Amino acid sequence: MSSLSRELVFLILQFLDEEKFKETVHKLEQEAGFYFNMKYFEDEVHNGNWDNVERYLSGFTKVDDNRYSMKIFFEIRKQKYLEALDKHDRAKAVEILVKDLKVFASFNEELFKEITQLLTLENFRENEQLSKYGDTKSARTIMLVELKKLIEANPLFRDKLQFPNLKSSRLRTLINQSLNWQHQLCKNPRPNPDIKTLFVDHSCGQPNGALAPSLANNPLLGSMPKAGGFPPLGTHVPFQPVPAPVPTPLAGWMSNPSAVTHPVVSGAAIGLNAPTNPVAILKHPRTPPTANPSIEYSSADSDHVSKRTRPIGISDEVNLPVNILPVSYPQNHNQATYTIEDLPKTVARTLSQGSNPMSMDFHPLQQTILLVGTNVGDIALWDVGTRERLIHKNFKVWELGTCSMSLQASLVKDPAVSVNRIIWNPDGSLFGVAYSRHIVQIYSYHGSDDIRQHLEIDAHVGGVNDIAFAHPSKQLSFITCGDDKTIKVWDATSGTKQYTFEGHGAPVYSVCPHHKENIQFIFSTALDGKIKAWLYDNLGSRVDYDAPGHWCTTMAYSADGSRLFSCGTSKEGETFIVEWNETEGAVKRTYQGFRKRSLGVVQFDTTRNRFLAAGDEFLIKFWDMDNTNLLTTIDADGGLPASPRIRFNKEGTLLAVSTHDNGIKILANADGIRLLRTLENPSFDASRTVSETITKPMMSPLSAAAVATTSGITDRTAPPMPISGMNGDGRNLVDVKPRITDESMDKSKIWKLTEINEPTQCRSLRLMDNLRTSKISRLIYTNSGAAILALASNAIHLLWKWPRNERNSSGKATASVAPQLWQPPSGILMTNEITDTNPDEVVHCFALSKNDSYVVSASGGKISLFNMMTFKTMTTFMPPPPTATFLAFHPLDNNIIAIGMDDSTIQIYNVRVDEVKRKLRGHSKRITGLAFSNALHVLVSSGADAQLCVWGTDGWEKQRSKFLQIQSARTPSTISDTRVQFDQDQIHFLAVHETQIAIYETTKLECVKQWSPREGSAPISHATFSCDSQSIYASFLDATVCIFNAANLKLHCRILPAAYLPASVSTNVHPLVIAAHPSEPNQFALGLTDGGVHVVKPLESEGKWGVNPPAENGSASSLSAPPTTAGPSSSDQPQR
Repeated sequence: MSSLSRELVFLILQFLDEEKFKETVHKLEQEAGFYFNMKYFEDEVHNGNWDNVERYLSGFTKVDDNRYSMKIFFEIRKQKYLEALDKHDRAKAVEILVKDLKVFASFNEELFKEITQLLTLENFRENEQLSKYGDTKSARTIMLVELKKLIEANPLFRDKLQFPNLKSSRLRTLINQSLNWQHQLCKNPRPNPDIKTLFVDHSCGQPNGALAPSLANNPLLGSMPKAGGFPPLGTHVPFQPVPAPVPTPLAGWMSNPSAVTHPVVSGAAIGLNAPTNPVAILKHPRTPPTANPSIEYSSADSDHVSKRTRPIGISDEVNLPVNILPVSYPQNHNQATYTIEDLPKTVARTLSQGSNPMSMDFHPLQQTILLVGTNVGDIALWDVGTRERLIHKNFKVWELGTCSMSLQASLVKDPAVSVNRIIWNPDGSLFGVAYSRHIVQIYSYHGSDDIRQHLEIDAHVGGVNDIAFAHPSKQLSFITCGDDKTIKVWDATSGTKQYTFEGHGAPVYSVCPHHKENIQFIFSTALDGKIKAWLYDNLGSRVDYDAPGHWCTTMAYSADGSRLFSCGTSKEGETFIVEWNETEGAVKRTYQGFRKRSLGVVQFDTTRNRFLAAGDEFLIKFWDMDNTNLLTTIDADGGLPASPRIRFNKEGTLLAVSTHDNGIKILANADGIRLLRTLENPSFDASRTVSETITKPMMSPLSAAAVATTSGITDRTAPPMPISGMNGDGRNLVDVKPRITDESMDKSKIWKLTEINEPTQCRSLRLMDNLRTSKISRLIYTNSGAAILALASNAIHLLWKWPRNERNSSGKATASVAPQLWQPPSGILMTNEITDTNPDEVVHCFALSKNDSYVVSASGGKISLFNMMTFKTMTTFMPPPPTATFLAFHPLDNNIIAIGMDDSTIQIYNVRVDEVKRKLRGHSKRITGLAFSNALHVLVSSGADAQLCVWGTDGWEKQRSKFLQIQSARTPSTISDTRVQFDQDQIHFLAVHETQIAIYETTKLECVKQWSPREGSAPISHATFSCDSQSIYASFLDATVCIFNAANLKLHCRILPAAYLPASVSTNVHPLVIAAHPSEPNQFALGLTDGGVHVVKPLESEGKWGVNPPAENGSASSLSAPPTTAGPSSSDQPQR
């Protein structure tokens, strides 16, 4: 709904109130949802009219909207329940308990049980917490105080608690003013006209030469304030517009001479007074044509503040990233109006991309075609209507020989490449991809799944941070910017470089091309917080301003090109969305609603010339462009990263949002849902339901809101910034292509556990070594995914690297190509210091730095820090005793290492200054596991005492601890290790013990899922999350490997030893450790007791490990479910 329509509602509310239509006024308040009448709400609560109270609230919020709303409804229903108990009306109390309060049981089961137990008491005041409950009146008064605080704090009620300050009878006044205007327009106005209806325009029926007196006191309308005077009628048209200047961003921002810092821009070159200069044209106001009724003009008598002159009446936003073509707006008398209900808020599709989306863009014409670029360089094209992934391409340099030597050397050194931006051109015939390494690739699109290589350009030295299309001349061009501090313009047909703009003092982060009238220009932002503006010439920047945030900033115009916005995040995590006053080059308004420290670089978008949206705090936040306060937030049913990437389609009916599990959710409004239904394949019903159920995010909306402190990977590709979590890739999580299925077949009855017991049923590769190593004690993939590092029980490290060649174009670890056991030219080995201790009693441990440059390691002696490139020992420290048993790098500082000791302490050590900062005590036996959550600012530790502890990393104080829930039937060995690893959401963690695997929620240290092997079966040797945290790989002492669905710990694939071990190997050989590939979710490696390392992945024809078992009761289990232990008596799941 437009701002004027909203104001009209307020005028009607005032009229109804003045006319004493009491029930109607409150009904309109509820249905419109613009004004929450606190006085009426208080009266209804005091009177105990609970049905009216909840009905009124329902116009503004629902129970599960957010934690404030939930608390409001709970307090009301609890009070209603207590009043029924106080009247000894047990039947009514039971009805309230079942109908109204049971909804809260899933969120706090213990509280619901306690409320239920009140039924057993003769007087509920016997309950200690309710002992001070007085009479009904005082209880309602006390509750109201709490409710008012909750309502005022609830973001859904912002700007809805104050009624506008209006003059009395404002609607009547406006009607009188309108009648006066109509009367003065009469060709022959009569004195004392008889106004009999408002349903049609007034017109005097008989000629009369005199002007009519004011109609302000016409008896029909009652006594009213006199309307203001009107300008005299003349020979001109009656509604003569006041000339309104067109916004002039470049000229306005140049009006301050001190802002022009580049000496190449002389006064003559700018020529502000020269009419032939484009900047001068921008400075001159233009009188709009009087025939265009879609533009408002101020008049001398108007009570209203003059509003921004901008075209209205076009409902569809061209949602291209600010590089739109000239748009002509229709001469439309009807202003488009939108309400909060027009926002796409319903999750209509869940797509499994397989790697983390970094940039998305909807096709400008085909509303359901979505482009996606990911953190591993993949690009994909989705039809979100049919859920079909039309195209999926891995990054590949088309012509490596034509690229610069610096790019070739860079790719050899580190082949990891990410997409920084992917974008359509204005007509959707081309799209461009900007990569984190030098390269820009332009594809042509010919419909459906037909894309063709068009241009590949080695555009910048370092990363290409942004790309945008524009029409600076008659031909299409595209603009790029990069780490080399330049902006470049290229011909989109030939790839010829047209302009290079230099002047930024830091890497250029984003570009925003635009035009006003016939003036084409580019805004650019850099990582030092500078905003510059360029014309398509070689005369340097015309603008030099500071962006709020002073770091990663993007700029965007509203679709009609009339309003300019920017979104910037500082290095400290402060985020600013602002609207710019283009005529002054100053911030016009700053939008509120961000936390003080965002957990990533926030991305934003605009839609419908009315709304702003941004991904922050695991939510999507919306603003009305004309209001700085937060309009509303949604969590998209949970599962979002800290700073999700977002993108509207052109119509604003769909919103693509990235998820923490390498997926994409498509949110839709009512129009969007209808659009998707029309495109949906009717034969794709049963299979899709199963797919969507299985891939449903693991966290419920409420649990996501309750723990809204998780970490996500930063938006776009920002400069090095502490990021916690894995570089996930979740390919083949679900088959998204429609299939014709036999709907009469019940899938839940034919599902079978996938068992792999033959070498031909999977890909397995034993890594060769010539060092005759003993058992593998520790194993890890490098963060780049191009190598595997192992630590053997003889204290020697082994590093296998995969070559990049025709058989392995990615250069990543794979079971299809044999790697090389790598050593530096010096031939030295990375060998830990050892002691005289019995080798079987030595605990080996290591940790790898995030950039794969260093490994810190220990094998019973001193801790060693090795250089991974040279294998040289950089330093040694901490001689025993005590002995290090586990190591973990701090996620924000590689100089800080958490060291678990065999004396049960944890030492926080600073390598740089060689100093122990803190010593943590809480365990009774040696430390066997450490894991950091950057999002929660905690360290989780586990020990041989089967205890879990949570430590705050700010002050290193112990927050809570708990022992594992071990079944009495299973007696662990005396030296059994417990390992911990965080889920990608940084909220939950995996605890691994020989008797169980379990998922814990960190903030409460609650076990939400647990699985144990059957009694008498082999113990667990190790387990780990897949890189996307969708699966758990577990190895056992009988050499079996089991693969579980991480959402519900259901077994869906079992790999028997014969599938990967040759028959000649001893039956005593089994995996001691299992490691997951950092970007291939279906690949893992095993470290064996015979010193062997095996890389295992599914066959290419299968693509994944088996099929998830069908969901129970129609939905997958959630991590918020209560703990369950799998066993013969508790599950029909296949057991080991």
